[in-house]
Amino acid sequence: MKILTSTGKEDLAIVYIAETAGGNLIEFVESLQNPKPRTEKWILTVSTLYGCPVDCTICDAGPYYLGRISKEGIFWQINYMITKRYPDAVVPVKQLKIHFTRMGEPAFNMNVLEVIEEFDLYFDAPGFMPSVSSIVPNGSDKFFDELLRIKNAKFNKGNFQLQFSVHTTDEKKRDELIPVKKWSFEKMSEYGERFHERGDRKITLSFAPSNEYPVEPGNLIDIFDPKHFLIKLTPLNTTNSTIKNRLSSVINPLDRDRFQHLEVEFSELGYEVIVSIGEYEENKIGSTCGQNIVTQFRNSEEITENL
Repeated sequence: MKILTSTGKEDLAIVYIAETAGGNLIEFVESLQNPKPRTEKWILTVSTLYGCPVDCTICDAGPYYLGRISKEGIFWQINYMITKRYPDAVVPVKQLKIHFTRMGEPAFNMNVLEVIEEFDLYFDAPGFMPSVSSIVPNGSDKFFDELLRIKNAKFNKGNFQLQFSVHTTDEKKRDELIPVKKWSFEKMSEYGERFHERGDRKITLSFAPSNEYPVEPGNLIDIFDPKHFLIKLTPLNTTNSTIKNRLSSVINPLDRDRFQHLEVEFSELGYEVIVSIGEYEENKIGSTCGQNIVTQFRNSEEITENL
């Protein structure tokens, strides 16, 4: 692979675009969680697929899909970001969180599991914490059974983050938002209760709520036990897809009153609630979830060629 371009800010986030020998493009991201310094927390987000076959209505990675990224291709992304700053592959970072979620649903690629399990063969990073965010598609049982084995063997005691992308409490509306067959809420809950053991991080139920898709906290309490699950509320990022599908975010960082009722309702049901609002600059950079810099890069290349 070779780096084609990058965009961003050293003190916030940088998105990299790389090209494979076969001409496929991928993107990956390094970011900070201000005000924490890099030595405290450093976040790497890597692609697992060339595009994505799901084509969610909020995500720009879905218009094309060209296959799975190899284990070597995933490691290449990680290695590029780590050795750029730590050439000896010794990473003195208290929490090195690696999200396998940039482009592509990770459960479609078993290579993700090999990378997680073999990471410490190549890097000396005591703070390594894998993070897998998934829509939990049908047919992914083998992936999640193996993920459970790896977590129990190497990443218990709070060193693994599992997140289910939910976005709406209405399963029929969720099928519109995420147009592939998926595990039911009941199956997600059953797996989560097996996955979460004492000392582990709770499984995150992630919502980027829009005004067009309902979020009714009371619909979840009989399915997802607050002992095993927590709630994360994030803004719906402005992407080409959300604009095309006329979706608007419930969460507005400048108007907390508009979404505070969700935080309160989930909390009153016993859930731990995380409200995760990034910096406005991240949207401009394109480092946030759902955005696809590759598409913008392709468009700019086409414009240049036509000049």
